[in-house]
Amino acid sequence: MEKQAQKALRLIQGEGKIKDSDARRKARLTDTSPAELLDAYSQAVIQVVRAVGSAVVSITVGKQASRRGPDEVGAGSGVIVAPDGYILTNHHVVHKSESLKATLPEGKELAARLVGADPATDLAVIRANASSLPHAVLGDSDLLRVGQLVIAIGNPFGFQSTVSTGVVSALGRAMRSREGRLIENIIQHTAPMNPGNSGGPLVDSRGRIVGINTAIIVIAQGIGFSIPVNTARWVVSQLLTHGRVRRGYLGIAARERQLDRRLVRFHHLTQERAVEVLSVTPEGPAGKVGVRMGDIIVAINGQDVISVDDVHRFLAEWPLGESVTLTIVRGRERIDTEAVPVEAHERKQKNK
Repeated sequence: MEKQAQKALRLIQGEGKIKDSDARRKARLTDTSPAELLDAYSQAVIQVVRAVGSAVVSITVGKQASRRGPDEVGAGSGVIVAPDGYILTNHHVVHKSESLKATLPEGKELAARLVGADPATDLAVIRANASSLPHAVLGDSDLLRVGQLVIAIGNPFGFQSTVSTGVVSALGRAMRSREGRLIENIIQHTAPMNPGNSGGPLVDSRGRIVGINTAIIVIAQGIGFSIPVNTARWVVSQLLTHGRVRRGYLGIAARERQLDRRLVRFHHLTQERAVEVLSVTPEGPAGKVGVRMGDIIVAINGQDVISVDDVHRFLAEWPLGESVTLTIVRGRERIDTEAVPVEAHERKQKNK
């Protein structure tokens, strides 16, 4: 890995970041007047925009056309996370791009290239052809609390930064990516989103990125969603290190199913739902250890499995090359077998 990528990776992973000794300090009610509170609120937003706005870029996506140059076919936002031009954005913003251009808030245009993308989390990293760029600091999304002030910043269509404010309305939401994979711990907020703001940062009152805005529900105005920055940090480190996000694969297609009460009692299970194997790739990790169609996976490494998403979660975090214990119910048999997940490639939603 080149030195600049290593430097960017250390920065993104938090090396040398400022510690917030009062990050978890509880807010107290004061006798401050409403006008003073509103003024403080305004000043907080102004300071955040000053600190972060210069790092928010407009991303233009094009396809190569005639001699006139590339045709612009889409646009979104992104945020510079390292001074050497590394920009974090959404996968769907840069998907199938043949040319990329990043435009700084002052209007300067920079050629860019795709470093890597992760459709499963709708995140991507591109790199602009520049150095010593202003960059934003990644925060800690685990510190977010419902009701906390957040600020969504975008740079749609090359305009100067657009700003909207709101509060965190829910944490731990789950939603499907465009590829069908479950994205967990989604931040739901009330900062209004504008067209072209996809890929822009969600920022806390200290000017730290806490999420990457990824979607809005059009029919439910005022609801926005962001990928937590802690998820983004892991994805970026994978993309800079490997050029892709490495996830485990067992080689099965499966579905959630309700368990017969007699089966639950007979095997002394603690859950009433599990995952039924619909098909097995013979050369896959599960097929090699004898997993069959119709088997019911009730646990992985002793952890109950009640849905296909449970399998996704486990494989996303499990180190590749290390064996896992699958607990399978096959009729009146309860079997423990070990399989070694391998790296997944692009597959359909239900392939695990």
